[in-house]
Amino acid sequence: PAAAPAPAPAVRKPLTAGRRFGGVALAALLLFLAAGFAPAALLPHLTVFVLAIVIGYYVIGHVHHALHTPLMSVTNAISGIIVVGALLQIGHGSTVVTVLSAVAILLASINVFGGFAVTRRMLAMFNRS
Repeated sequence: PAAAPAPAPAVRKPLTAGRRFGGVALAALLLFLAAGFAPAALLPHLTVFVLAIVIGYYVIGHVHHALHTPLMSVTNAISGIIVVGALLQIGHGSTVVTVLSAVAILLASINVFGGFAVTRRMLAMFNRS
C-alpha cells in the first residue's frame, strides 16, 4: 500500500500590529489596575519584577549559541535560590503563601533537573568515547 503523504505543518500567521498593540495595551491596563489597588509596599517589588523580566528577556535572547551551557548553569543557580526562598516561606501563615510556595518549589525544581539533564547531554557531545 502507498504511504499517505504527511500533512503539511500548520503555519502560524504573525500577529498584526493592531493585535500586538492591543495585547500590550491590555497588559499595561492590568498592570496599572494592579498598581492602583495594591498596597504601597508592593509597587517597588513589582517594578523590580517587571524590569527583571524585560532585562532577562533581552539578555537571554541575545546570547550566542556557544554560551548556552554556562547560561544554563546560571539559570540552575537562580532556580536553586528560588527553591530555597520558597522552602523558607512554605510554612508561614496564609494558605495562599503556602500554595504559591509549593508551586514555586515544583516549577523551580523542574527547571533545575531539566537544566542539569540538558547540560549533561551537551557535555556528552564533547566526550571522545
